[in-house]
This record gives sequence, C-alpha cells and structure tokens, in this order.
Amino acid sequence: MDQASFLGLRALGYGTLVQFNWIYNRPVNVDGLRRFHRNLGYGLMGRRVERSPLPFARDRWVYSPGPEDVEIAEKPRRRTDLSAWNYERACLPIDPEYGPSWHLGAVPLEDGGTAISLVVSHTVVDGAGLLQSIADAADGRTRYLGYPRPGSRTRRRALVEDARQTVASAPELARALAATARFARESRQDVAASIASAPPSPRELGDDQVVEVPSVTAYVDLAQWDARAKSIGGNSNTLLAGFACRLGVRTGRICDDETVTLTLPISERTENDTRGNALVFPTVSVNPTHVSLDLGEIRVKFKQALADLEDTSYKLLAPLPLVSMTPKWLARRAAGVGLGTASLPVGCSNVGDMHPAVNRPDGTEADYACGRLIEPGINKRTLERMGGQLLVVSGRVHGKICISVNAYLTGQTNSQDALREATSSTLAEFDVTAEILG
Repeated sequence: MDQASFLGLRALGYGTLVQFNWIYNRPVNVDGLRRFHRNLGYGLMGRRVERSPLPFARDRWVYSPGPEDVEIAEKPRRRTDLSAWNYERACLPIDPEYGPSWHLGAVPLEDGGTAISLVVSHTVVDGAGLLQSIADAADGRTRYLGYPRPGSRTRRRALVEDARQTVASAPELARALAATARFARESRQDVAASIASAPPSPRELGDDQVVEVPSVTAYVDLAQWDARAKSIGGNSNTLLAGFACRLGVRTGRICDDETVTLTLPISERTENDTRGNALVFPTVSVNPTHVSLDLGEIRVKFKQALADLEDTSYKLLAPLPLVSMTPKWLARRAAGVGLGTASLPVGCSNVGDMHPAVNRPDGTEADYACGRLIEPGINKRTLERMGGQLLVVSGRVHGKICISVNAYLTGQTNSQDALREATSSTLAEFDVTAEILG
C-alpha cells in the first residue's frame, strides 16, 4: 500500500497530505512544543522513501527525523486569517522521498492565542498512524524502528540485494497477477470508469490553474452529538455518515439511482504496525432522503460492509505486490479503481475517540483540535474531470467532535462562505448546532 501511495504521488504530480491543527486561546509553552517536535522525529514520521536503483524493485524506508526545529512565526495573525495560514503551511514543501516528509509550525494570534499546524505526507503515515505518533510525542514516548541511514548502501550492494528480493518474491508476484486479472473481470465497470476519469499527466497539465479547495471545520459538543445520534437510531459513526449523505445532496453528489455513495476508510492498523497506510476502502450506497430522521438504513449498510471487510481487503490488497512494476501512465488510469469512481463518491472518514494526549502538543490542553486531508497541488482540470470532490473527516477529543469538510463543486462557485453555509444548514437538518471555523 505504501509503494502504491508513493507511485500515485509521482504519477499524478501531487500528493495527499494529512494536516492536524490546534488552537490555543493563550500563548503556548514553547519549550513543550519544541520537545513535542523533537519526539515526532522518532517513530512512524521519522522516515522517508529511498528509491531502489532497480526500476522494478520495491523502494524502502530510511531514517529521516525531519526538520531541525518547529517554525514559529514572529508576526501575529488575526484569528480570521487562520484558514489562509493553514493553507500556507500545507503549501510548504513536503516530499516523502526528498524530504522533509513533515513539518510543524506555530503562529501567535493578535488576540493572545496561538495556532499550531502539523503537516505530513500521506505516503508516510495515515490518519490513525498520525494520531498514534502525536500521542506518543506528546507523552514523551519515542520508538526506534531500526531504519537504515539514507545512502548507507553502495549502488552495487543495493542492486544485488533488491534483485535478490525481487526474485524471492516471484511466487507472490504470480499470485498478485492472478488476483489482478480476476479483479479486472469482476470489476469491469469500476475499471472503465477509472480509466475514463483518469487525470492527465503532469506534462499535459502545463500551467493549469492550481485550486485551493474550500475547507471548513465544525465543532459540536459531544453530549449534543451523541444524544442526537441515539434519538434517530444510530451512533456517532452513523450520524456522521448521515451528515455526509445530506451534504452530498447539497453538493450534487447523487448517483443516477438517487443514492449517495460513501467511501469509508477503515484502519487495519495493529500494534507495532509500521505501515504508512494500513487502510481498506469499503463503499456503501445510501438513500439520503430520510437519514436526518432515521439512521436505520445506514446502520444496516455499515454492518454489511464490516461483514464483507475480509473480501474487500483481499480485492484491494492482493494485486499490490505488482505496484513496483507498474508504469506511471497505468497508475494514473487505475487511481480510482475500487474507490467508487463511477458513483461520485463522498469520502467519509471517522477516526473516533482520539487519545487525550493528541490534544496536548505543548503539554497542556488545546482549546480546539482537528485534522483534515488536503491536496495543495491539485488543479482545476483534474477536479473537473473527477466530477468534483467532497471529503468529510471527523474525530472526538476534549469534549467535542470536530468535523472537517473539503468540497469542490464542478461548474459552480466554490468559496469558504458557501461551504460554511452548506455545512451549517446540513447540521441544522439533524438539529445539531456547531461552531464553524474556516
């Protein structure tokens, strides 16, 4: 999966980043924040990709602790400028091969508060892995994963070792080839849709306009959220899915059969798991008409998706040993396979209850905390060809559920104000009130 993520980044010319933000209504403890920064370099985030000299062999992780220090801005910003500042942080150089693969920054606010932004390449770590890394760093736990130093092998040694590994993996590659052929036969519609909607190569794009996809974050009191979920026959997870469905209706992501397709990233991360991406992506189709009053259908669909998870995982993971041998042009065309490309998917990712330490980057409790996915290099032509985008990410910490929404609508005006209104109105359908930032 990690090799696939890295190949996708190189094939598309841009990559997905995970950004986690904190807001303090007071100055932060700078020494505590610097300690947190140092600790982040030990563990899942303290690495980057080193290419194999063989074009068809797997790449490897090497040790890379990241930037030397946290970047603390000298000039204060207005709190109303935080959305722009977070986007500026996301646009700073991030590369899982050349580094840095992550960075941490802070800015004082004119009202006396402080904002903090952590940005990391999704190739290096997924949401669950990032939360684990944040909690470990905040609590002072560091991990030694035994990665070699960059450039520690001579070219001759690397060629020999990687060729030997590739030959040894021949049975695995043969099984992957058979699984790929089987998947292509069974999923002809998804394959055809992925090829049709494949983004153009970076060369073809030239100077095409890079788009800042509007993004807002809503904070809801946990007691209110859980009470509302229970009152309409669901739980926190299914209420989030219901919200994503209704927001999908507002943003035009409705299939021909008048359903909304939810893509549900589910973590398969286990203890001491060093994968950057330990995820599978089941999808469910939901009739959105009555979900604000009854979450029963979503609950049933979720149970079925979980029951089918083993088969879903196999279909997604079995072909992946072939990734290192996949040319970039083919990777671009296959990028959407298995993710519901044909049905205007709505990404709906819920990390659930976060470890309390996630809310303490400087050693004390932040007033607000939330994460989001962001693709700062994505361009208008790619978004239009995809049919737009809607991503909903949520997590629970410090007495609140935070809901981050990214949305780009094709052929329509895209703005923070419009997305804020759509988010607020959709929450109101569920009798939920929120504080919306961004």
